[in-house]
Amino acid sequence: MRRAAAELLALLDDGPACVPELLVTDLAASLRCWRDVLGFTVLYDRPEAGFAMLAREDAWIMLDQINGEDWLAGPLERPFGRGLNLEFTIADVEALHARAGAHGLPIFLALHEKHYRIGSGHVHVRQFIVSDPDGYLLRFSQSLGAD
Repeated sequence: MRRAAAELLALLDDGPACVPELLVTDLAASLRCWRDVLGFTVLYDRPEAGFAMLAREDAWIMLDQINGEDWLAGPLERPFGRGLNLEFTIADVEALHARAGAHGLPIFLALHEKHYRIGSGHVHVRQFIVSDPDGYLLRFSQSLGAD
């Protein structure tokens, strides 16, 4: 379903203040991963430019196929995003972990529970990390509460 320009402008006005844009080698392969397996929705795209804006719950991400007009700070070598992992807080991390495994996505860090100190308290999460087709590390976590 194509959205009208006015609807897209309103959506963008209400969107997150920071939306990462990831360079990808093959937009179709990335969409099979991000959309078909990880459950992101395409908000809008520009197929002729190799671009798609995706969302899942409250998180947005841009995928941009490498085209020679990219902003690069240095050589682009796999795995992309070295030193970076993107965390997405979702409602059902176990279901997504099972889906990712069933579709053969590389699991970088198995599903586990982790406790992080924040000030004088702790937050508790269940999380895992997968690698997308270009090697970006994607961490999906679900809150288990805080104390």
